[in-house]
Amino acid sequence: MQASTSSAGVLDAALDRLGRIGRFLWSAWIGLAALSLIAALWQLGHEIFGDFVLPAPLPVIAHIQAIVAAPESHPVILATAERALVGLALSLLVGGGLGLVIGYSPAAIRIMRPVVTILIGVPPIAWIVVVMIWFGSTDTTIIATVVAAAAPLLLIGAAEGVITRNRGLDDMARAFGAGPLRRATLGLRQAATTLFPALMMASGTAFKVAVMSELLTNAGGVGGALADARATLDVGEALAWVALAVALLLLVEYGLMHPVRSEFERWRSAAQPWGVKR
Repeated sequence: MQASTSSAGVLDAALDRLGRIGRFLWSAWIGLAALSLIAALWQLGHEIFGDFVLPAPLPVIAHIQAIVAAPESHPVILATAERALVGLALSLLVGGGLGLVIGYSPAAIRIMRPVVTILIGVPPIAWIVVVMIWFGSTDTTIIATVVAAAAPLLLIGAAEGVITRNRGLDDMARAFGAGPLRRATLGLRQAATTLFPALMMASGTAFKVAVMSELLTNAGGVGGALADARATLDVGEALAWVALAVALLLLVEYGLMHPVRSEFERWRSAAQPWGVKR
């Protein structure tokens, strides 16, 4: 009897996960519709302004295919992805971790708010100049610039999540004998409601700042390839590299962040009529 109950629980969990994966994949149609709209507007802009100002989408796609097919382009793309992801991971560790800690202290939040506002207000190009003076044209410069630009977003997102948590759930967990670790896990799931949107913004910031830093510091990567396209006035080549950078961002966001977010926010399905378990 116990074995059959356990098997039924495993089957229900597997079906629930499969259903969530199916809903996530089905929602990709909306994204494809949005990309189709962008392509249509792009084609319209090409017909209005001409090939020199805005090349047509199909030639740019051909450029992308040529770049992806060329083996020498792979280290260039991977260099930018590695720098952006390392910077994003450090931003999550520093900014997100600090935000979760200070979220439990109203005094610390009041102290950090103006500091975060100042950090967010500093343009990334200013960080690039300062950090380049410190470290030169190295990977450290790009990663440090990404951290400086993205960490404040994650700090305020994590802190706001802790502040707005339902404290009644903490009391209920304590009444049922939950230990500090279990209560902290409960708080983390609630903080995810604002932390993950901040993480999405930070991921976009990480890739944008990484490419911009590579362009200005001549450190290779996609930014270095954009500098080469600028030197030859090849707009199609430049747009192809920009599209590849955006594709990297989409791959990270929809291939990694959204699945993790869905795992953290499984409790939201209980608010839907089909999510109530009877």
